[in-house]
Amino acid sequence: MTVDGFELDSASIEDARHNAESSGVKDRVKFEIRDAADPRLAGSYDLVTAFETIYDMSNPVGALRAMRGLAKDGGTILIADGKAAEEFAAPGDEVARFMYGVSSLHCLPVGMVDPESADTGAVMRPSRLRQYARDAGFADIEILPVENDSWRFYRLI
Repeated sequence: MTVDGFELDSASIEDARHNAESSGVKDRVKFEIRDAADPRLAGSYDLVTAFETIYDMSNPVGALRAMRGLAKDGGTILIADGKAAEEFAAPGDEVARFMYGVSSLHCLPVGMVDPESADTGAVMRPSRLRQYARDAGFADIEILPVENDSWRFYRLI
């Protein structure tokens, strides 16, 4: 099995390459400065993942559409994201308070760099991801039965 990682930030790619080498997986992992929406990559992957990143993107629908294009027929798109409550409730649990703090100080400002930003922030509830997925051409999302206090795992279908 091999893993390809794409990122537009050269410093992140440099760090990823260093980490792959120091972890002894350099022969199985390749990182490129590349837009994942590159049409030459279409239909190339059995599994396409995004871990704790969709909410940071100014255009999450475009990113999900690109992920959909990367998958082979029958391929899987897996999203891992913070386990925000299904609905807002004040004052929220420790995870929610942490996520709102991070969102206010980092995620939302980063995602708002583009004037056309979706302004998601770090607190992305399943209903928001479902809407993004449908707008990107998916039929729905499936919340996978993975028990974890901080993460929720989605398969886009």
